Amino acid sequence: MKRRTFLTAAAGTVCGICAGKPRFAYGMARPLKQPKETFKISLAEWSIHKRLMGQEEPKLTNLDFALTARSHDIDAIEYVNTFFNGKTDTTYMAEVKKRAGDYGVESRLIMCDGEGQVGDPDDSKRAQTVENHHKWVDAAKYLGCFAIRVNAYSEGSYEEQMKLAADGLRRIGEYAAKQDIVVMVENHGKLSSDPNWLVGVIKQADLPNVGTLPDFGNFPEEVDRYEAVKQFMPYARAVSAKSLDFDENGNETTIDYPRMLKIVVDAGYHSFVGIEYGGKRLNEHEGIMATKLLLDRILEQMSV
Repeated sequence: MKRRTFLTAAAGTVCGICAGKPRFAYGMARPLKQPKETFKISLAEWSIHKRLMGQEEPKLTNLDFALTARSHDIDAIEYVNTFFNGKTDTTYMAEVKKRAGDYGVESRLIMCDGEGQVGDPDDSKRAQTVENHHKWVDAAKYLGCFAIRVNAYSEGSYEEQMKLAADGLRRIGEYAAKQDIVVMVENHGKLSSDPNWLVGVIKQADLPNVGTLPDFGNFPEEVDRYEAVKQFMPYARAVSAKSLDFDENGNETTIDYPRMLKIVVDAGYHSFVGIEYGGKRLNEHEGIMATKLLLDRILEQMSV
């Protein structure tokens, strides 16, 4: 069987598998010719976290991620380290890489959680956190990713946390630079969701391979998400399109997507925007497709 024929057949099969009982309320996104000077679409692994955790059918594993993305007509993926279940051995990583290659999916980055506080006030714990991230830098390089995403958590005063987080981030960045890997910080709760604080951390880290990963969500009510993303964009190396729910017209109900994507593109960013569906009403297949259809529509509008 020719590669193209095989991929088409496999994608069609897994689309049904990923959806569980077929539901077609949101349809399937059609292939879209990529307009110039807009953005591209990737899939964040958190979008299928319920299936990976066995909370939604069909159950999946990390090795199913590439084919799941392909079945949604998405050809770039963003891994989450916790779904590797501690497996970073050569045999397992080779299989992860092979799956991506088999389905023509580009591995973009690894989101790293649970490895300690980058800005831990205890020097030895902060050093251990830095070391804990080395294996994910190595994994990213092996898989062909360009970056990892870390969390800038710390303790203490506003200024102390900024200094400590910048120190840990700089150390990870220095290790990653040796392998041409970028290190990004997402607005992911605590002070990292304060745009002034996070920009301050990036400036203090002061490395060309250290930047931000703006997430459309993850902001407290008192923060203007649009102004915050605008602050993050000069340092952005990737973007996360958080989605939670959609109205009858296919618009995300908590975020003005056209406004947000205009901010992204106007900042000169034309790389991947990663779908990160985290809603409850739609199942994960429906949520991913609803987000992709919305992004496709905005791409078409931007190309006019």
